[in-house]
Amino acid sequence: MAGQESQEQPRPDSGGSLWGSDAVAEMLRVLGYPFVALNPGASFRGLHDSLVNHLGNADPRMLLCLHEGNAVAIAHGWAKVMEAPMAVILHSNVGLMHGSMGLFNAWCDRVPMMVLGATGPVDAARRRPWIDWVHTCQDQGALVRNFTKWDNQPASVPAAIEAMIRADGMTRTSPCGPVYINLDAALQELRLSALPEPPDLARFRRPEPAAAPPEAVRRAAELLRAARSPVILAGRTSRDPDDWARRVALAEALGASVLTDIKVGAAFPTDHALHAGAPGFFLDPDRAAVLGAADVVLSLDWLDLAGTMRQAGNTGARVIQVSLDHLLHNGFGMEHQALPMTDIHLACAPDVGMHAIADALGVAAGTPPVDAPVRPAFAMPADDAALDVGTLAGALGEGLKGNVACLVRLPLGWRGEAWHFGHPLDFLGNDGGAGIGSGPGMLVGAALALRGTGRLPVAVLGDGDTMMSVSAFWTAAHYRIPMLAVVANNRSFFNDEVHQERVAKERQRPTENKWIGQHIGDPDIDLAAMARAQGLDGFGPLHTAGELAAAVRRGVELVKQGRSVLIDARVRPGYSLAMSAGLTRMS
Repeated sequence: MAGQESQEQPRPDSGGSLWGSDAVAEMLRVLGYPFVALNPGASFRGLHDSLVNHLGNADPRMLLCLHEGNAVAIAHGWAKVMEAPMAVILHSNVGLMHGSMGLFNAWCDRVPMMVLGATGPVDAARRRPWIDWVHTCQDQGALVRNFTKWDNQPASVPAAIEAMIRADGMTRTSPCGPVYINLDAALQELRLSALPEPPDLARFRRPEPAAAPPEAVRRAAELLRAARSPVILAGRTSRDPDDWARRVALAEALGASVLTDIKVGAAFPTDHALHAGAPGFFLDPDRAAVLGAADVVLSLDWLDLAGTMRQAGNTGARVIQVSLDHLLHNGFGMEHQALPMTDIHLACAPDVGMHAIADALGVAAGTPPVDAPVRPAFAMPADDAALDVGTLAGALGEGLKGNVACLVRLPLGWRGEAWHFGHPLDFLGNDGGAGIGSGPGMLVGAALALRGTGRLPVAVLGDGDTMMSVSAFWTAAHYRIPMLAVVANNRSFFNDEVHQERVAKERQRPTENKWIGQHIGDPDIDLAAMARAQGLDGFGPLHTAGELAAAVRRGVELVKQGRSVLIDARVRPGYSLAMSAGLTRMS
């Protein structure tokens, strides 16, 4: 990582005694983890020492974070690009609780993540007074068991090695999700006479991707071939350009309308003639009409299939679901959404099923997309135009003109028609759990993954989201991770203003009071100054389109020089009609 070697290159270890944590650190290397994000803690002091002095802080290299939530969010952003896990270490019960919101996001977003934890000595006789007692839990994994794919607390070094192999395979197997291994401090600090022989990972193969049953594929192909008004719901699909190309080819062969979802990232070219309406968090009337008229619907792991069909008022269409998501549903949360009506359910990854259907229909491979400069759909406003989310999109596009970018995150108020996506890395989607505070860390993680690809990592973040996790940006500055954050700063938790206005109307009370307890002002927060304090280049506050376009152009120059940049863009609050209607629907 450019610039990091001079900062955190440890002195070589002269060699000496070996420890349990050395074996754990070596397994992270054997399993192929290039980075491990962490906030330090005494519960894993042994593993920390092993990463630095046994492995030399390389493969994996530590990413120091100022909050455990940032560490998890960085790993989440990495996974969104790489479709592979990053390692995270969380300190005892307190760090796990700090990171639990991020783990919930990763769970809901179905992304892989290898999380190592630690606890004070399980053997009470070995605990230091006070601190080891408050940092030891009887069943620490229970804190996150309902939103992790698997957890374990191994009691020996061989058991820890086996647990890591199992966890790595599970987190990488679709449907993906975070896994958690809790390491006893005593296990880490166990003196070893020799390290275990590295396991032959070729003998611990992960399951082959589940295949679509041929008979079900045949019936699905027949339904689609006979359909008069087929619709493809392109949901949680892969980032593979070849998969993207085949989805386009399948839609063209069927003449199917395609809907995409702004919550899960780019899945189909939004300026294609078959793409129906702008991607959004909810259906607008035009998209609802398209889906409402469908006679056959092909869902490629669409998020909230039942709710979307209900929004469209369509209960008569034949529905083909392609998804493995049911394998992660449990009794704790409701992220599985309402139960959809399905006529054929292919229990396989969405693109596995898509390829099988395309094969059955004789559809060609299609042409993979290429990296192309950004294609904003909104023109540059007048230089003196005040900023709202719409004019911000136009000015951002002007500032990024000619550059290939990845929009890592977009705010709730973003208008889906503002930008064209033509590649799976043009846009990465939301955080899954819809909490606040994940955006900065996810931008840093995605920017790390995009490093050296020629794509500019760009995120449009909310001010509340930024303030909750602004310290994530220090990690970007410290490790020279180039990225551009534009904060659509409306000085409000505006989502809740929309809700309070709706409640006031329902109760015939003054809507003018909706801002109370929501407005972020008096004193005003200087986000650019907060960015500069952490080593970023900060611009703003900016109020006009011309100011923003100029700042973005300058920001792009700095990002290309390896800098991290934040721009504070002051926008008027506002949502699209579809967004406001969806957020405030009470029934």
